Amino acid sequence: MELRAFAVADAATVASWPASAGEVALWCGLRDFPVDAGVVAGWQLDGDVRGCVLTAGERLVGYGEVWCDAEEGEAELARIIVAPGARGEGAGRVLVRRLAELALRVGFAEIFMRVHPGNSAALRCYRAAGFRPVDPALAAEWNAPQPVSYVWLRHAGAAA
Repeated sequence: MELRAFAVADAATVASWPASAGEVALWCGLRDFPVDAGVVAGWQLDGDVRGCVLTAGERLVGYGEVWCDAEEGEAELARIIVAPGARGEGAGRVLVRRLAELALRVGFAEIFMRVHPGNSAALRCYRAAGFRPVDPALAAEWNAPQPVSYVWLRHAGAAA
């Protein structure tokens, strides 16, 4: 499996992966279902977002973003989703590891993720990819302005 930069032509495929409004909310926090391909393509317009897709041959099997925060000197992995036909086969773990490697390559030693607390499959995947929960006090601080009390994770290779 290979990680490559997101292309606008990938948007419709990625937008088609969530099967319900609940899955959309867990993935990206939106309420609209189905997700419009233009929304996914529009995420790439933010200069601090690096959208990527994971491929298996010519087939797209995963999508995720690295949000780069140069001011804070950290990156956040976000909007991770795996194609329905590739779930449960390790593609998510590969995707998350490759996104973390990308963040490290571009100079971010601190790498975080936030996960909806009800997304147990994602939490298992991210832990298997080397992420661990942040200190509870820090999670509480970060969750104060959030609409959900996320589970915040830090890459195990990142500074504590």
